Amino acid sequence: MPASVTAPDPASVSTPAASPGAPAGDLPVSPSGEHRRAHGQGRPCVITRRATFSASHRYWLPELSAEENQACFGACSLAPGHGHNYELIVAMGGGLDPDGMVLNLSEVKHAIRSQVTAQLDYRCLNEVWPEFDVSRPEGRLPTTEALGQAIWTRLAPLLPLVGLRLYEQPTLWVDLLPPPTALASAPASSPHAALSSPAPMEAFLSIRTHFAAAHRLARPELSQSENEAIYGKCARPHGHGHNYLLDVTVRGPIDPRTGMVCDLAVLQRLVDDLVVEPFDHTFLNKDVEHFATTVPTAENIALHIADLLTGPIAASGARLHKVRLQESPNNAAEVFAEVPQLEMRPAALEALAAV
Repeated sequence: MPASVTAPDPASVSTPAASPGAPAGDLPVSPSGEHRRAHGQGRPCVITRRATFSASHRYWLPELSAEENQACFGACSLAPGHGHNYELIVAMGGGLDPDGMVLNLSEVKHAIRSQVTAQLDYRCLNEVWPEFDVSRPEGRLPTTEALGQAIWTRLAPLLPLVGLRLYEQPTLWVDLLPPPTALASAPASSPHAALSSPAPMEAFLSIRTHFAAAHRLARPELSQSENEAIYGKCARPHGHGHNYLLDVTVRGPIDPRTGMVCDLAVLQRLVDDLVVEPFDHTFLNKDVEHFATTVPTAENIALHIADLLTGPIAASGARLHKVRLQESPNNAAEVFAEVPQLEMRPAALEALAAV
């Protein structure tokens, strides 16, 4: 990758020519009277780049019998494997260069193409990269999580990564962020502090499912008119329904052999058994005991789902990170189950989630 991928240190760039009549060497002056660099030079920004590729993989460990592989990985263990249309979102951050860019997008495209898509597109993941050679003791399965981390390892020396999202399918994806110490230990003056960030040690794995349910928003101690003043149409006596979209995100280290944060089949079964089946095609106020005394707003439903899942997911070896419940195209609620994680770098997460 050309060295020009790294934006020059703002301090080393010559000062833009001053406007006529201005003292030599002066920087342009903003309306507030403050000096500023031309084209936003040095100001921080996060950019994203999207790429796609198609690849196949198979989950099969040689130290396990055929029966054990089937029990562990289900249909994913079947030969010769299966394929996905992957979507990759790369988030990069740093100070703007004199041309008003974090990076030249032509160089970004070249880095992603040469290091990722050209190597993986229309390939079998088990056979492409040494990380996925399970005949070696250090090899691991090419899961969504492990593939995302392998991609990070290849891009980190070339791009100032602040986040990476990999979709295996619309209902399954992984988010990766640099370790908290990576940016904290970087020199504040560096325009691309995350340039040499090591591969993240943990991954955020998300699954998406849905259920349909009706509800009525009303507090029993209030009159109908009082409830309508608070909840509007949602307080009407016979309720109304939604097709809810539910995203459940778990966090944990990637297993060095299976390549997984947790057993995906177990996670999906927990969400189905504890949430989807009890909630689907119900009138929440009457059919789900919790909502007999709790108003089933999107916020309260998301909180209750988080409460239902936190313990069982912990018992499976992962940690529940977040529940996101989308009630309509215009209305969603998010509940973070890990309070310390609220201090995570929001710029990277928002950039990934907005795509």
